[in-house]
Amino acid sequence: MQYRKFGKSDFKVSTLGFGCMRLPLQSTGGEPDMTKIDETQAISMIRHAIDGGVNYVDTAYPYHGGQSEVLVGKALKDGYREKVKLTTKMPIWLIKSIEDCDKYLDEQLHRLQVDSIDYYLLHAMNKERWNTVTQLGILKFLDKAVMEGKIKHVGFSFHEEIDFFKEMLDAYDWALCQVQFNYMEDRRWEEEIKYAASKDIAVVVMEPLLGGKLAANQPDEIKAEFSKTNTNRTPAEWALRWVLNHPEVTLLLSGMSDMEQVEENLQSMDRATVNNLSIEELKTIDKVRDIYEAKTKVKCTGCNYCVPCPKNVPIPNIFGLYNESNIYNVGEQSKAFYKRVMKAEKGVLSCIECGICETKCPQKLPIIQHLKEAHEHLTT
Repeated sequence: MQYRKFGKSDFKVSTLGFGCMRLPLQSTGGEPDMTKIDETQAISMIRHAIDGGVNYVDTAYPYHGGQSEVLVGKALKDGYREKVKLTTKMPIWLIKSIEDCDKYLDEQLHRLQVDSIDYYLLHAMNKERWNTVTQLGILKFLDKAVMEGKIKHVGFSFHEEIDFFKEMLDAYDWALCQVQFNYMEDRRWEEEIKYAASKDIAVVVMEPLLGGKLAANQPDEIKAEFSKTNTNRTPAEWALRWVLNHPEVTLLLSGMSDMEQVEENLQSMDRATVNNLSIEELKTIDKVRDIYEAKTKVKCTGCNYCVPCPKNVPIPNIFGLYNESNIYNVGEQSKAFYKRVMKAEKGVLSCIECGICETKCPQKLPIIQHLKEAHEHLTT
């Protein structure tokens, strides 16, 4: 296991953190139930990862319907709590008053069965939630919680347009920022994480595998490109090593769902050092990215200017499913998600071809035609 300095502290963190959002599940009625964790398997996985050198565990209030924090509390019994730094997150969207901050933090401490949380993050920050933070004085609450010993350090996870990121970084003395970063993300993020690192803010990366899409069912063209390198790496290892190739990255989180994934990631981390990829290997990643991007059916940027639609058609979501189905070879998964989207419409796309969306689209996309194409693709 490789270790890196954690921001302002002298703590050395494992480059692999255990993300507890995709734990193994039990089934209800033959279908996996996101709220019912396979407790025995999950605890075994977390402890095995810690035994293998992982010393950072990440969870959050809503994960697995609130059961992730409970499971993590159980997994860190028997001496394992002392071996890791524990991170969880404040559910900002539930905070309506400053009193709610105490309410949810105390509930989380109870769920986790701990007296203190090492890193407490403002969860999924965007401009709207940042307004809540400033209006309610939540930063002062966090300072008070640190003084009381309920939490030790403060950070945030980020889910907003990149242009707002630096404003967040400059707004407080953060210990860490958590961002989505992988080789398919906007390359401008490389400059943003450099800025965070320049302020000694630890950079924790989530979704290094883009929700698993970069690790499984790769199209033949991608496999062929990777095979030219004559390296014996799995798709997941390629993606993880690309992230950790960046010296500004402190660690990455992997949401592991079975013991095989734990073992594979532990082995990958032994080799994932700073600048671990050669120039030729980085060029291979660039070629792979180009192949993926060429498979994009709709050049939608997800700006959301086209919504709300008069008929509540979730246009960017539909285009996202359509693109992912083609790009990442996840057709059945995309169709299953689309079926849920269409459930309220009884399987009929409710677009009335009014064209309002097309007048608002900065990319000047033929949205009506693309919706028809997407609907046909995702229903056949």
